[in-house]
Amino acid sequence: MAIIEGPVRIGPRCVLRPRSMICGPLTMGEGNVVFSGAVLGERPQHLRFTDAPTGVWIGDYNIFRENVTVHGGTTYPWSTRIGHHNLFMAGSHVAHDCQIGNRCILANGSLVAGHCVLEDNVYLSGNSAVHQFVRIGRLALLSGCSGTSKDIPPFIVQHGLDNVSGINVVGMRRAGMSPAQINAVRQAFRVIFRQGLSLPAAVDRLESDLGHIDVVAEMIAFLRKSRRGVCPMRDQRRRAA
Repeated sequence: MAIIEGPVRIGPRCVLRPRSMICGPLTMGEGNVVFSGAVLGERPQHLRFTDAPTGVWIGDYNIFRENVTVHGGTTYPWSTRIGHHNLFMAGSHVAHDCQIGNRCILANGSLVAGHCVLEDNVYLSGNSAVHQFVRIGRLALLSGCSGTSKDIPPFIVQHGLDNVSGINVVGMRRAGMSPAQINAVRQAFRVIFRQGLSLPAAVDRLESDLGHIDVVAEMIAFLRKSRRGVCPMRDQRRRAA
C-alpha cells in the first residue's frame, strides 16, 4: 500500500502505486502518477532544518517513477515547487527549495541540488548533476554523466563538467520553433561563446544586433539575471548545431 503522512492534499485522478510515500505538508494537483519507492515531501537533507512548515507544491499530470525523491523546503515561506507535465525517471532527485517548470524531463539518476530553478522543457540526461543555486533556461540540455556549477542559458547544451558544447536544435524543433528563431539562437551562440567577449560585452552586442528577436531577448533576459555566470565553450572545434 501507499503511505500518506501529515497534511497532504491530493487532486483527482492521481495514482499512488504500492510502497510510494507522500509526506506533508504537500499539495498535489490532478492526474499525477507516483510509482513504487518514490518519496515526495520528505524532510530536506539540510543540517539547519528546524521543522519549519515549508513543504512541496506539485501541479498536474506529472510522473514520478521508481525511487524518485523530492524534498520539502528549508525555511518558511520557501517551498519546493513542481509545475505540470514533468517526467521524473527512476532514481532522480529534486532537493529542497527547487523550482521546476513545465514539461521537464529528469532522466534516470539525475540530481538537482537545493535552490535550483529549471525553466520549461529542460532536459537533464542520465546521471547528470546540477549544483545548488543554479538556474537552467528553457529548452536547455545537460548531457549524460555531466555536471554544471553555473547557469545554463536557454537553448544551450552542456557536456562534461562546466563545458558548453552547442545548442539544442532537436529540442527547439520539437518545441515548434521556426527556422528563423533557431538561426537567431545560432547567431547568439556565436556572440556569447565564440567571439572571446566578456559576458557583459556579449550581452550588449546581442541586445544591439539581435535584441528585437524574441528568443534572443529571452536569452538576454536570462543572462542579465544570472548570478553564478555561465560556462565557457572549452573545445572551440565543436559545432554549435
